[in-house]
Amino acid sequence: MRSIRGRGFRELMPLKEALERLERSIEPLPPQEVHISQAAGRVLAEDVRAERDNPPFSRAAMDGFAVRASSTFGASPSNPRYLRLKGEARAGAGWSGSVGEGEAVRVSTGAPLPAGADAVVMLEHVNVLGGEVEVLRAVPPGKNVALQGEDYRKGEVLLSSGTVLGAKEVAVLASLGRSRVRVAAKPRVRVIATGDELAEPGEELEEGRVYEATGYALLHLCRSAGAEAERAGIVEDRREALREAVRSAASEADVVLITGASSVGEHDLVPEVLQELGRIEVHGIAMRPGEPSGFGRLGRTLVFMLPGYPVATLFSFEALVRPALQLMQGAEPSCPYPAVRAVLRRKIASELGRRDFVRVRLERAGEGYEAEPVRVSGSGVLSSMLRAHGFTVVPENTEGVEKGESIEVRLFTPLQGACCGG
Repeated sequence: MRSIRGRGFRELMPLKEALERLERSIEPLPPQEVHISQAAGRVLAEDVRAERDNPPFSRAAMDGFAVRASSTFGASPSNPRYLRLKGEARAGAGWSGSVGEGEAVRVSTGAPLPAGADAVVMLEHVNVLGGEVEVLRAVPPGKNVALQGEDYRKGEVLLSSGTVLGAKEVAVLASLGRSRVRVAAKPRVRVIATGDELAEPGEELEEGRVYEATGYALLHLCRSAGAEAERAGIVEDRREALREAVRSAASEADVVLITGASSVGEHDLVPEVLQELGRIEVHGIAMRPGEPSGFGRLGRTLVFMLPGYPVATLFSFEALVRPALQLMQGAEPSCPYPAVRAVLRRKIASELGRRDFVRVRLERAGEGYEAEPVRVSGSGVLSSMLRAHGFTVVPENTEGVEKGESIEVRLFTPLQGACCGG
């Protein structure tokens, strides 16, 4: 791999170009059928059309009395209208007769609207007097009625292929009578951590070693992107050990993530091993943190080379790996972190041609927010992610962001009181 080491990172690829290459190389995984109880979080692999109207019949929108609206015209507490009570329609049962002028049928919420009726008078606006209903308020046609097809019509496309299924989408599937649905297969991911200095959490920590943390964070991130992820353990900085670990992981996964040893130093063996076993497509990206990132292939398996420092790895995941996992499931790449606007308290320095991911803290300022860049910004300072509320992106064509400018901040977690009307 002398060519990579000789070239170093003097020729960094713009992140946009790296993503374009990544997108061109990815084909969606084959679909599979699952029960809708297991569909949440999966990516839909078919267009879903309504096979019938919903509701399939006009129905009462609340408890009351089904009537012909014209029978109530002019009704008021001082001038009530009296209608003959003919029967009752309950949810799930209905009523077989027909409502004529001057007649009423008691209905419960969800009950089919009896033939001849075109409105429902609320319980609060009537008195039942034996076999008669005293109506105290007039209703127009259609009042308190859910019309057939009001929700959706037969043949309408309700969900499109590529949609990530959540609670509301699953509810729609159930309302259609669908018990099973076609979704994209979950990408299988294996995570390899490299480094003689790494120890597993729970082990006694020897001098000169640190606990391996990044791989566990990657498991969570992969699963949040719809993948099935497992750790493939820690691999020593030995060529043969790394070669065997990468080969083994690639044989059972669609994607392999390797953290550490991804740069161009003497002990950075990952690029060499990947080139020996397969091919490298991108190595060295104009982004900070995460410059030593890259990707290639071993057979059909996509292999990502990620930095060893945890903060750089997490941002490299969001910039490269998450979009890849989304594309493999047939979904459009999207950022999962909600955005807010904030006024910058302090200048952010940046270089032209490089995309910077900058951690920031937020504070309330009147009706909005002010953003302060986190001063400790090293890629190895994991606690800086705890001190930050989110991050802002400085694009390649911008030479820094000045104090007082409005920026978009992507939140790691929702701010307290920032949702549900708070």
